Amino acid sequence: MSLTMTTLAYGAWPSPIDADMLAAQSVRLAALAMDGGDALWVEGRPSDAGRNVLVRAASAASAVDLTAAPFSVRSRVHEYGGGAFAVRDGLVWFINDEDQRMYRLDRAAQAIALTPRGPFRYADPCPAANGRGVVCVREEHRKDGEPINCLVWIDGHGHGESDSNNNDECDSDSGSDDGVTVIAQGHDFFAYPRLSPDGRSLAFIAWDHPNMPWDGTYLYIAPVVADGVFGAAQKVAGGLSESIFQPHWSPTGQLWFVSDANGFWNLYRLHRDGGGNDEIECVIAESADYGMPLWQFAMSTYGFADVDTLVAASCVQGGWRVQAIDLRDMRRTDLPVPLSAVSALVAGDGQALLLGASATTASCVMRWTLRDNRVENLRNSFDIALASDGIAHPQTIDFRSADDSTAHGFFYAPTSSSYQAMAVERPPLIVIGHGGPTGATTAAFDLGVQFWTSRGFAVLDVNYRGSTGYGREYRALLDGAWGIADVEDCVNGARHLAQAGLVDASRMAIRGRSAGGYTVLAALAFHDVFAAGASYYGIGELEALARDTHKFESRYMDRLVGPYPQCAQIYRDRSPINHIDKLSCPVIFFQGLEDKVVPPNQAQMMRDALKAKGIAVACEMFAGEQHGFRRAETIVRTLQAELVFYGRVFGFEPAGELPQVQIDNL
Repeated sequence: MSLTMTTLAYGAWPSPIDADMLAAQSVRLAALAMDGGDALWVEGRPSDAGRNVLVRAASAASAVDLTAAPFSVRSRVHEYGGGAFAVRDGLVWFINDEDQRMYRLDRAAQAIALTPRGPFRYADPCPAANGRGVVCVREEHRKDGEPINCLVWIDGHGHGESDSNNNDECDSDSGSDDGVTVIAQGHDFFAYPRLSPDGRSLAFIAWDHPNMPWDGTYLYIAPVVADGVFGAAQKVAGGLSESIFQPHWSPTGQLWFVSDANGFWNLYRLHRDGGGNDEIECVIAESADYGMPLWQFAMSTYGFADVDTLVAASCVQGGWRVQAIDLRDMRRTDLPVPLSAVSALVAGDGQALLLGASATTASCVMRWTLRDNRVENLRNSFDIALASDGIAHPQTIDFRSADDSTAHGFFYAPTSSSYQAMAVERPPLIVIGHGGPTGATTAAFDLGVQFWTSRGFAVLDVNYRGSTGYGREYRALLDGAWGIADVEDCVNGARHLAQAGLVDASRMAIRGRSAGGYTVLAALAFHDVFAAGASYYGIGELEALARDTHKFESRYMDRLVGPYPQCAQIYRDRSPINHIDKLSCPVIFFQGLEDKVVPPNQAQMMRDALKAKGIAVACEMFAGEQHGFRRAETIVRTLQAELVFYGRVFGFEPAGELPQVQIDNL
């Protein structure tokens, strides 16, 4: 800390972190893969209109882009996508965002279309040896009814270059067409098609409405008869109340997977005796989650560095660790990986590749080498030097909530290397409710959190009941209680900090994205703790969401709220739009006009209702943005507008040059 500190009101501190820094200097890192000694990942670049670029690197100094504009590597299956590429023996398969076709990138960097044009989307590719073909998930969007999901085999010869199949009506049950063959169907959803090392077996998971993949899934194995020809699949694990995550073949051909059959997502493996008898063994049984909610395809938390070494990431009470497991004696060793949160892990060729962050460093791609136990940083999401004494460190807190339950969170105090407030002043608080709502926040460095703390805000990031990383029982506490338990935990977390004298009880705000935006609106409508709120593509009317959302989440609320329309009154009772009379504090809305998850009219309805009531309200809509903002200009605008909004509402003048924001009734 500098010897001379300038005294300024909380919220008015000049900060080394501005909105342009978050947008232009940061990239979104995702989707790891390995090919020999090379690492591959996807970079989402806000400065390039959010385009997703596939990158390959043998070392930190040798990273090269594999996909040039206008290609953008992104799947839209389930709307959330993921699993948009795969690599094997130097060949790359990827899904292009604009047309959702599967392409193969050869060694000369030429992209060859493998699938026909049409109402199809693809995800989660698993290539066969020598580029003969690829197994993947296909989602067919018809004019009537919900999309049809299945597994398909795509021939590796580029039959999809033909544009002959250009009509919107296509029989997905017709077998092979333009090099695409349906190989598994009959369930509402499929994921993780994985070919065994010898190419003779295919594993995959499937599930049906009303389950989400973290509720209950089935694990199947099907014999491979020939390229594109598969035998009948046999269910080997899973059920309506057992969630299977990441089936993965070991180098010796043994099928491993993660299951929450014992209450936590633990590691299992399948023993086959050759006579058709299967035995499932729980390899590691502990109160730790080795899995995550499957919001996107190809999520991975473990892999085999070699035939005797498995590397796995697991979450214990909200905190992550990475371990190497010697399969000969099951001895576990913590790896020297400086990460407090891990979002992806793959392994092979004597190494492991991880995507994660620490409490003081942002998201990065790291490589751990088994031979010398060495860690190498391959890519940072941003390369900006920040003073260590200006970074707010997370403090893990547990607090009592409703019904004598315990909730969890991470508290960040206002932190600056140059500025302080008067001793008698207490800082304004921003409470963050994470999205999902089946998801979690972590102690990982978040430049967005630091944007606020470096200006003199305190931040509480809440893992409310229903969050992952604490076992299935904690997850289940949100069943039937969405809009109640999550809201109570955010409210009681704020009260806990105010009662401890850590924040100003009269200047507490709540912000959230997607499902977190609903938590924001419900907290403001049904409680009087917060003085302001910021909703990013949040849900104002549950009934509208139940009637008008995409297939993947169309039955999600059956468990969180109740079956619709049987429980229609509960939906109405918990919808903030129906309780405007109870909402009496300012709100700012941010919404993408192409959002397929939360219809844009929900933000408009809330804005109009608040405006009519005379409550201070702002609403900014963004053309070209979907569910989650990707463009640099949008990211900059929303952060600046939110800061201006808080300044106007809480009565301070934010530092820096900021835009005008239209706030009605203020």
